[in-house]
Formats: sequence, structure tokens, C-alpha cells
Amino acid sequence: MFKRRNFIAGAAVVAAMAAAGPTLAQSEAFDLVEDGHLTVAFTGDMPGSGWQDGHLIGYDGEIMQRISERLGLDVAPALMEWSGTIASVQAGRVDVMLGTMGWTEQRTQIMTLSEPIHYFRNGIMQSVDSDWDSLADLEGRTVGTITGFSFVPELRAIPGLELNLYDTSDAAVRDLLAGRIEAVIGDPPVIGYAISQNPDWGMQFLAFTDNNPDFPLLTGLGQTVFGFNQADDDLRQAVDEIILEMWSSCEMAEIGARYGLVGDVWYSANGENFRAGVDRPEDYALPECSS
Repeated sequence: MFKRRNFIAGAAVVAAMAAAGPTLAQSEAFDLVEDGHLTVAFTGDMPGSGWQDGHLIGYDGEIMQRISERLGLDVAPALMEWSGTIASVQAGRVDVMLGTMGWTEQRTQIMTLSEPIHYFRNGIMQSVDSDWDSLADLEGRTVGTITGFSFVPELRAIPGLELNLYDTSDAAVRDLLAGRIEAVIGDPPVIGYAISQNPDWGMQFLAFTDNNPDFPLLTGLGQTVFGFNQADDDLRQAVDEIILEMWSSCEMAEIGARYGLVGDVWYSANGENFRAGVDRPEDYALPECSS
């Protein structure tokens, strides 16, 4: 039913696009899976993404919903497990994927990645009876994480760590609660939200205190981004323009407050800028909330 089509804008439309920014006319120039729709792959893990009353919800989801509306496009939801999202983008089955995905240099080789929508620090979901906040604390322990997460190779490099991989965050947390693993390393917003909604679990999340250059994905400044097919960079550029406008107005923080992303850590680029000279110019500066 869905086919990728090319919509070729005339010279006058292209000129208007450059002058006026993303508009309904601009949306007709995109190579989309379905005419008039933005097909979005998402995982349904709150507070990052969900689907309710015909709209994307969650922090990532609400931002993308607003972007699609400003582009004059309806959202076509494509709910799937994390392991299928990136492959769907690469194969052209969806236009964009989201789900608290962190920026990595490796991912720039297979997708084109948006401006960040928030920042984060990775950490450890664990019992309130423990106080692990370093890589050394994980040595010799049984730890769970999600298949396809960027920091999996770094976890494997921790001495003595036994790593269990799961298709979903829910599956990893269930094993943690059952005592089959000792800790979970997952998406900080997802983990934090789950703990806040279930205080009876007796769990906590502690961010890594390390700043180890040998483990940059686990201990460095994380950037949550959207992923696009490399052939659709015009769509990514239009989305980026809207994202930067949302940063400028501090709309990111206004949305985040509804999903528990409260505090400067989510909206301040306080850490090394890994993207400069990789998928952005050498003088690239990370956006921040300006209010």
C-alpha cells in the first residue's frame, strides 16, 4: 500500500522554501513513504514516545508531532521494537525514527541525524540498597541492557561484567525486579520515568560519576536525536530548522516538564561536543535553552 514517491518542487517553490522556512509547500518536495504523511517509527517506551487519540505523545513523540504539524504532514505511526527502528529507516519503510536514541559517530555512517532534542547522562538502575555510580561498581556483576544500544561494546569491555541483552526495557526491568540480573543500563528518561511511576519497586537510578574517555558513550554527554534515511537529508534539514526554533523559545523545556525531564541537565550542553567535525562543521555549537 505504501510506496516511496518523489515530489518535485518547481523553481518558484524551491526559492520560496529557502526564504520562508518549512511550510506545506516544502513538504511536497520530500521523498515520503506515503503522500502527505510522516511515517514515524517509535518504540512506545514512555516518557519518550507513545500513541494516544491519534497523536504521538511522550517527550520525543510530542516534539515530532509538533514538527509534523508545522510541516503540514499527518503522522502515520509505526510502532515497533527498538531493534527494528534503525533498520526500517535504512530500508525506507519509514521516514524517521525516534525513541530516546543517542547520537553516535557510528550511527552517522548509516543514517542522517537531527539536532539534539535533549541531553542526558547515562547511569545505573539498581536497588535502593546499593549505591553504584561508577564503571568499577559494575565489574563482576550481571547487567541488562537493550539490544542495539550504542554503548553495548563499552559494557562488554568492563572486566567481569556478564551482559544480558533484551528486546525491550520492560523485559530488562522485569528480570531486575525478579533478581535474575543486578542492574539495568537503559535510556535515562525511560528508566527515571518508570521508577517514578512505581515507587514500590524499591529501585533508583544513579548517573555515572566517571568521565572516562575510554567509555565516552557511557560516561560522556549524551544527545538524543531523530534518525533519517541518508537519501532524505532535505527532510532532516527542515526538521532541524524547527528543532532550533524550539530550542530558541525554550519549547523543549516546556514539553519536557510534562514528562519528568525537569532540570538544567536535560537542556544544557555541559560536556564535550563530539559532533563538531563529524556530522556538523568544525565550528558547530550545540543548542541550549536560552531562557
